[in-house]
Amino acid sequence: ITLPSFHGKDNVETYLDWEMKVEQLFSCHGISEEKKVSLATLSFQGYVMYWWTSLEKERRLHHDPPIQYWNELHSALRRRHIPPYYDCELMDKLQRLKQGSSSVEEYRQQMELLMMRAGIREEERTTISRFQSGLNLEIRDKVELLPYRDLNELVQDGIKCFKCPGRGHIVSQCPTKKTMILRSQDHYSSLEEATSSSSTSSSEDEAIDLDEDFLPCSGDLLIVRRLLNNQTSDIDQSQRDNLFHTRCKVLENTCSLIVDSGSSYNFCM
Repeated sequence: ITLPSFHGKDNVETYLDWEMKVEQLFSCHGISEEKKVSLATLSFQGYVMYWWTSLEKERRLHHDPPIQYWNELHSALRRRHIPPYYDCELMDKLQRLKQGSSSVEEYRQQMELLMMRAGIREEERTTISRFQSGLNLEIRDKVELLPYRDLNELVQDGIKCFKCPGRGHIVSQCPTKKTMILRSQDHYSSLEEATSSSSTSSSEDEAIDLDEDFLPCSGDLLIVRRLLNNQTSDIDQSQRDNLFHTRCKVLENTCSLIVDSGSSYNFCM
C-alpha cells in the first residue's frame, strides 16, 4: 500500500484531504491498528517529518508512552494542523457564501463541502432555504416560483435555461443564440433552419462582395468656382460633430464631398 505524501503545509484543507484519503486506504486494504501509525508516518515529507521525529524524542524525554495507534496520531495531527478557531471560520464562510460568478452546481458543492467539514446536520428545508438565499437574484426569482420536492430538484431548476429547452446552463450562458419557433405537437425549429435554404445563394453572393477590396479614390481634386466667392463666417461649434467629409467619383473625376446635417445644402467640390 502506498499512501499519499504529506508535507505539513499551512493549509487546513490539504491536511483534511490527506487524512480522509489515508483512512479510505486503511479501510480498503484492511490495515491493522498496529501498522497504521508506521504506514502513515512513512508518508511524512519535509516539515512534518521533522515534526514527527521531534515529537517522538520529546515523549521519550518525558517518559510518555509512544504513539502506537492511529487515533492517537490522528489527534496529535489535528492539534498541530487545525487551529481552534477553524470551526468558527467555517461557519462564517458558510453564512457569507454566495453564488457570485460560480455556476449553480459549483455553488452547491461549495456549500455542501463547508457543511460536511463543519459537521452540520440540519433538516433539508433549512438547507434549501440556505441554498436559495445565496443564489444570484436572476435565478432566485425564477426558482422560487417553481415547484420542487428536494434540493436536487431545486438545483436542476436553477440550472435550467429559460431561453431554450436545455438544462445545465442559465440564460446568460446559453450557447444557443438561435431564435426558437414553437410548432405543433411540441416540435421546435430554429429561425436559422427555416431560412437557411432561401438565403444560401444570397449569402454566397454577399461573401463574394465582402472579399472585394475597395481602394480610396485618387486623382485631381476639383473645386467648384462659385464656392470660392463665399464670405467667411464665424464657425458654429455646435455643427462640428454634424459634418461628414469624404471623397467620391463624379464623371470619372475625384471630388471632395461635405455632408452637413445642419444645413439645407450638401456640397460636392
